[in-house]
Amino acid sequence: MTQALRPDICVIGAGAGGRAAASAAAAFGVPVVLIEKDATAGAGNGVSAAALAVTADHANIIRHAAQFGLKTARFGVDFAAVKAHLRDAAAAAAPREARERLAGLGVRVIDGTARFLDARTVAAGDCTIAARRFVIATGSLPALPAIPGLADTPHLTSDTIFDLADCPRHLIVIGAGSVGLELSQIFRRLGAEVTVLEAATPLRSDDPECAAIVLDALAREGIALRIGVAITQVRRVLARIEIDITTPDGPETITGSHVLVAAGRRPNVEDLDLDSAGIRYEPHGIIVDRRLRTTNKRVYAIGDVTVGPKAIHLATYHAELVVRHALFRQQVGLDPHTIPTVTHTDPELAQVGFLEDEARAHAGAIRVLRSPYRENDRALATQATDGHIKVITDRRGGILGATIVGAGAGEMIAAWTLAIKQKLNIRAFAGLIVPYPAYGEVGKRAAMTYFMRGLTSHRVRRIIGWLRRLG
Repeated sequence: MTQALRPDICVIGAGAGGRAAASAAAAFGVPVVLIEKDATAGAGNGVSAAALAVTADHANIIRHAAQFGLKTARFGVDFAAVKAHLRDAAAAAAPREARERLAGLGVRVIDGTARFLDARTVAAGDCTIAARRFVIATGSLPALPAIPGLADTPHLTSDTIFDLADCPRHLIVIGAGSVGLELSQIFRRLGAEVTVLEAATPLRSDDPECAAIVLDALAREGIALRIGVAITQVRRVLARIEIDITTPDGPETITGSHVLVAAGRRPNVEDLDLDSAGIRYEPHGIIVDRRLRTTNKRVYAIGDVTVGPKAIHLATYHAELVVRHALFRQQVGLDPHTIPTVTHTDPELAQVGFLEDEARAHAGAIRVLRSPYRENDRALATQATDGHIKVITDRRGGILGATIVGAGAGEMIAAWTLAIKQKLNIRAFAGLIVPYPAYGEVGKRAAMTYFMRGLTSHRVRRIIGWLRRLG
């Protein structure tokens, strides 16, 4: 027998954004239904990815311990033990994601595939839900490029690579975006030979000057970066994977043990029947306005399922905006220039706001401020001297954008995100007191360079000399 439910909010999808939206709404006493095939689907992958990256970092530290005067005995990677560590990390996070916690908050969890019956009703399992508001948070799936033979060849994605029982002997990575390069470095540090294949520009959404520093670091670690190549065929030959490529020098075949497809993600919308609800979408995702409403104003969409950047931190921020607008009618708006992005390689690459060319088109005259890690005492002590910060301001010192490539970039970008969101002037960073020693000093030094040009002018020097004589 079909059960009819009439909650205030129905959330479709129990990924990071869906759980955040359901939990926040329920915390205010609002009746909430959450629909998901598996209420904990995807909950552990983010934690597993972070744990694997930290494991690879430790492996790299041990390999280079001699640089700090430390002697190490035989070094090796026990991949079975690494897998156990990943399971433990995911298990530690599981209680925060479990359906029992959601139920304890008052969220009713329904197992099943959600499908819109019309603009106001969704069916899932043995229930029909006619909610006042719906939130689509079904996330995304790895995109599979149309390469001959790829679909019929065993391949890994960013969702399945954590299921590997052994470290690949030679991992071939298709795609040189953030995810592809992060996983390339991780498995290289765990002992794999790694080749990256990319037809276009690696990290093409980032500042090219800063992206080049990351690519150089990866090449020095022994990752083969094959840029500007076209893949013509993928096939399995016994226990090997063979990939035919076309290069400027002619055709070539790359042979490896495993292939990882990291060529982007596609929105997970196939089962929703969005047309029945009057919701417009395109291949890159559901179309939303600044308040994250779809073309059906009763329905919001958040996270990876929407057009635009795809990241866990963005999905949870989307959830916050939707709850504020749906429950409290607050005038929220999503500003894409306040969304930070981070590539978790070593060195890290983090960016927020306008890139240099974008800022010049937006504001005309700009100032570009830099400070290198090699002049930072913390970086000298840790030998993490690769990289710099690059800050873009307008003529009056308004902060338009910041890119950091180097150690701790992903942590430091938060302060610059706040500065752009609050429309701070560069004077705020020039006057900041930074604990010593800290990587954050590179930001303060960059800010101080904004004033150096004026301090070296003849007029300012005359004023300083006059003040000195007075005192």
